[in-house]
Amino acid sequence: MTHPLTTTAFDLPGYRVVKSFGVVRGIIVRSRSIVGNFAAGLQSLVGGNITLYTSLCERARTDAYNEMLAHAGQLGANAVIGVRYDATEIAAGITEVLCYGTAVHVEPAAQSALSAVNSPLSTI
Repeated sequence: MTHPLTTTAFDLPGYRVVKSFGVVRGIIVRSRSIVGNFAAGLQSLVGGNITLYTSLCERARTDAYNEMLAHAGQLGANAVIGVRYDATEIAAGITEVLCYGTAVHVEPAAQSALSAVNSPLSTI
């Protein structure tokens, strides 16, 4: 699930940025258990999508995204622009997933917008 006022672009069509709060981020560090690694190893013998690793990566990205939204909400932002992901292997089998962007306060370009735009981000 995504927040309607987040984007990888640097603007939101129909809205104008009235205040920037700077960079916000969510950081998650994850590893797979020995049992999970064994099961994923068996899946890799067959080939194709290794679903155990896919689900681990998806959960890590979702958690990092939600942490970023929480950080933006704490600052009073109602949108995040320029959203990006990065991942780094810290040690064998341990990966950091970073989600970051620029927290901003936006207002509708036209005054016929939703009232929800003026409320800070909340965690999902």
